Amino acid sequence: MKLYSDEELAEILDKEIFHQISEAADHLGLECYVVGGYVRDIFLERPSDDIDVVVVGKGEQPVSVGILVAEELKRRLGRKAHLSVFRNFGTAQVKYKEEKGKRREEREIEFVGARKESYSHDSRKPIVEDGTLEDDQNRRDFTINAMAICLNKERFGELVDPFNGLADLEDGIIATPLEPDITFSDDPLRMLRCIRFATQLNFRIEDETFQALERMASRIEIVSAERIGVELNKIMMAPHPSIGFEYLQRSGLLQILIPELAALDIVEKKNGRAHKNNFYHTLEVLENVAAPLLSPQVGGRPDAQEASPNGGRMEGALWLRWAALLHDVGKTKTKRWDATAGWTFHNHNYVGAKMVPQIFRRLALPLDAKMKYVQKLVDLHMRPIAIADEEVTDSAVRRLLNDAGEDIDDLMTLCEADITSKNEVRKKIFLENFRMVREKLADLKQKDYVRLLQPVIDGNEIMEIFHLQPSREVGILKQTLKDAVLDNRVPNEREPLMQLLQEKAKQLLLNKNL
Repeated sequence: MKLYSDEELAEILDKEIFHQISEAADHLGLECYVVGGYVRDIFLERPSDDIDVVVVGKGEQPVSVGILVAEELKRRLGRKAHLSVFRNFGTAQVKYKEEKGKRREEREIEFVGARKESYSHDSRKPIVEDGTLEDDQNRRDFTINAMAICLNKERFGELVDPFNGLADLEDGIIATPLEPDITFSDDPLRMLRCIRFATQLNFRIEDETFQALERMASRIEIVSAERIGVELNKIMMAPHPSIGFEYLQRSGLLQILIPELAALDIVEKKNGRAHKNNFYHTLEVLENVAAPLLSPQVGGRPDAQEASPNGGRMEGALWLRWAALLHDVGKTKTKRWDATAGWTFHNHNYVGAKMVPQIFRRLALPLDAKMKYVQKLVDLHMRPIAIADEEVTDSAVRRLLNDAGEDIDDLMTLCEADITSKNEVRKKIFLENFRMVREKLADLKQKDYVRLLQPVIDGNEIMEIFHLQPSREVGILKQTLKDAVLDNRVPNEREPLMQLLQEKAKQLLLNKNL
């Protein structure tokens, strides 16, 4: 972080676009300020592309003066700018092209009139009316987002910081401008934004603000699932996402949003034997999965081909992180006490995979290939561990490669992240065996086994040979051939597979139809 004087802020804002906004506002006799995240990020020395401008004054309609400045700016910029007006909300957006080296990049400026807001208890939609700059800063979510810099020529670069947001930035604190109960009750989404900013910036939530999170947690129920999902994804993609999920758990919000995950935060003890806290184990795994983002290799294949400024990698990694977060979510339902083995969680991977769609649906997360990818990794995450715990055979690795397909590398990343044992000897053994699994996977890929794993005789041909409809018998015959190929007991060739098929059909009393 770096502190700047008003003169230095004026130098930082000494760009054509800010002078154009300044001249447009002065021409109309209106006060205008750049506010919010753009101001915050100046002091944090972070790049920020989107600019929010507040205009103070009275227009023909409530809070419409921002539209007036936007229209005047568009007139000055001419054809290189595009104006969008949202009169119902009293806002406007100007998009323009900015020269950056040899490239021209699109930038956005949001204009809004200074406003006062009031809310009903059961809605996030405010009643708005014209207000002063102070009124507008009062309605901001956090002190670090309530700072404003004047753009009018006579006061260009002057910082207006009534809530000491600059001091909170220095101290690394998230706090609300007004009483936090009022701020969160007015717009409960701010509770998630509070945790999101604390996670992204690695800031501490001020004590009174956190206590309000605990008191007001139930208010989150009036927020749409889509908005909740967006904030959770932003928390997930922070450098250390576990910070956010610990805040969510401690505040009581997680119990409302993902109760299946919150339920893992328990340790039971019986006959002197306790199981680990699977919630905090999950956060360790999430952190381990997040760490590879420091390198160019990023998991999360479903979006790998998506066009985006990040080449699809960062968004792709999001779904690998969701798989890490939900990989043990089935443990609460499968926990059993065994007098010999102690606490067991048999088939928690299978049960957890079945729970993924309902969680994604509740949070309005995509139910397409991204969800299926998460579901697959949750389902398969015990397989490499089981292989690594015993002798690493070609047959077992072949089966794993067949079932995981293109997601095998991400599955291995998740499974290695899942080794959080404090027993260093056991941890070393697992990681060494995982290294062997990876070597065998590489060898099998090199030999193009994937192409050969599906038997040359498929289910349709089996039904035709035996004059069968889809049935249990067809499934048994298909699985027999598949097992034989995966175990390398017969080559994936027609003649030996047909012979095996006839033998199995005879056992099932089907070969009379041959």
